[in-house]
Amino acid sequence: MSFLTFNNWASLLFLGFAFWLYYKYPVAKDRAAEPPNSIYEFTVKDIRGNDVPLSNYLGKVLLIVNVASKWYMATFAALRFASSSVHFDIFFFAKNVHFDIITIAICGLTHSNYKELNILYGKYKYQDLEILAFPCNQFASQEPGNSEEIEEAVCTRFKAEFPIFEKIDVNGKNTAPLYKFLKSEKGGLFIDAIKWNFTKFLVNKQGKVVERYAPTTSPLQIEEALIVAM
Repeated sequence: MSFLTFNNWASLLFLGFAFWLYYKYPVAKDRAAEPPNSIYEFTVKDIRGNDVPLSNYLGKVLLIVNVASKWYMATFAALRFASSSVHFDIFFFAKNVHFDIITIAICGLTHSNYKELNILYGKYKYQDLEILAFPCNQFASQEPGNSEEIEEAVCTRFKAEFPIFEKIDVNGKNTAPLYKFLKSEKGGLFIDAIKWNFTKFLVNKQGKVVERYAPTTSPLQIEEALIVAM
């Protein structure tokens, strides 16, 4: 009976270790860890909880927007003062006027964006444009409702016909994977975080992010870019 030599034992140990590595860390797992190349590698949930592979939109030009449906009317309390009052506080006045201006801007963003998104969708939905709307409650709690309430507001009050998806986070530790990808592809001014509702990402027919637009950029201002992409 022959005994295994040291070299034989070493070879067997090496082979065993190689097999262990192969089964513990298969090639598929390495590939899964690779960063996504396009949005087509993501699956999201629609407003009713159904899975939607974004590969369904292969060959479409996409405008991806984080949306909100609530808004707040300014009170203009700071403007209600007597010009002759000796108690007029200029710092209090400036602070409240600033608040009112911001509030008015918020109101305008919600209504104008939905109005113009609807215009774009009506003009180009049969020409390879799709608008994907993702509700988010991270900015002044302007999207606090559940899925049914959001769908009612967006589809009934704002008459939106484009797809509405499940409410997500676009910043922070719970950021949706899709939005991590979008921000990594097109960072923002100074920081990559989404600044407010109605930040817009333009995605070409190959699933690549080609441009990012600020909340204050109206949808109709990017109509020409959409036409070029289509």
